[in-house]
Amino acid sequence: MKNQSNKTRFLQLSPLMRAMGFGVLMSMTAVGGVALGAEGHDHKAESAKGQVSQEQIQDQGQEPGHGDGDEGAHGNEEAHGDQEAHGGELVLSEEQRQLAGIRVEQVSSQGFSLAAVATATLVVDRERTVTLAPQLDVRVLARHVVPGQEVTKGQPLLTLGGAAVAQAQADYINAAAEWGRVKRMSQSAVSASRRLQAQVDAELKRAILGALKMTPTQIKALESDPEIIGSYRLLAPLDGRVQQDVAMKGQVFTGGTALMQLTDESHLWVEAQVTPTQSQQIKVGSKALVKVGDFSLEAEVIGRSHEIDSVTRTEQILVAFANPGHVLHAGQFAEIYLADNNQDGVILPDAALTRGGDGDWQVFVEEGDGFEAVEVEVSERQRGMNLVQGLSPEMRVVVSGAFFLASEQAKSGFDIHNH
Repeated sequence: MKNQSNKTRFLQLSPLMRAMGFGVLMSMTAVGGVALGAEGHDHKAESAKGQVSQEQIQDQGQEPGHGDGDEGAHGNEEAHGDQEAHGGELVLSEEQRQLAGIRVEQVSSQGFSLAAVATATLVVDRERTVTLAPQLDVRVLARHVVPGQEVTKGQPLLTLGGAAVAQAQADYINAAAEWGRVKRMSQSAVSASRRLQAQVDAELKRAILGALKMTPTQIKALESDPEIIGSYRLLAPLDGRVQQDVAMKGQVFTGGTALMQLTDESHLWVEAQVTPTQSQQIKVGSKALVKVGDFSLEAEVIGRSHEIDSVTRTEQILVAFANPGHVLHAGQFAEIYLADNNQDGVILPDAALTRGGDGDWQVFVEEGDGFEAVEVEVSERQRGMNLVQGLSPEMRVVVSGAFFLASEQAKSGFDIHNH
């Protein structure tokens, strides 16, 4: 009865109201059809819609890219921040580079075998490492640095003193004064042996202070200011990082005890273990490739032991490389790729390679302020490294953050084949 009553009320409505209701119903049906079509991705309909839009624009006397199209492009630019595309070149702001982790390296032609690999460990460059170990008993009076701190040459590290230090300084002052007195005397007033004895004694006492790691300037200052006897500042002999720091304030160390070590980390060495077969191909001065995590650096073989370990049956080789920015540290594990004259190309990590729109391998090369995609050929892949052809030695290639650039390339719709 209730449904019958509703039907009667609808029939009693005016013809105008019934027409309006029917129009609303048709509109809802049309909207539903559009939604279903969108979910099904009707590409033909989208293409037809795009053609109609362009025809409407031409009929209205407007050029493509103006009007509503400009607003859409402007919104897209805002969505991508400062990223721009100039003829296929992707330009990023400095902030975007940092957020994306963009890292660029200049490539060189590297004849390395990805199959000839050896495990290795990073160690300090012994030519750029100093152990500070005074040769007399010393007491730590004050500390001026902390472990791991970067210091410059001449910077105070510790203030040292003690009875042995005071005695050595006093002996030098007396010996230097005596040598100065004898030196001013005429040849006839003092024998040659006495002159030589005075000079040797003064130099001996100077050498003892040198063994305490006092500098020539500090030693010279003792002659004019004896009141400073009893202590001195241990100064950094080179630019480097404080390591193996064991000095505690108030502690007394016996002569020869290492108080700390300074290392210049701008260069490191690598100790690698190679098989007898691999060592036959190694020559001092030949190139090698050091891989530590995502970093790959070209290095040089500087030595080999020429002795096979009785347990591991391997020979140790020593490789040196520059470490700009101190990004790598002694103690890290590494892999060494050895030279192979039969190979030719550029070694790049997996992070440097992406797939282009056609599925081919590509890398991004830094060009001025932007990045450009370049197709390459990968001839060999081993343990996250790739031997790549198609690059010039002077190119600067993105080795980290290439995936971000590839995504931006896809958004811009740029195809390197049309560049």
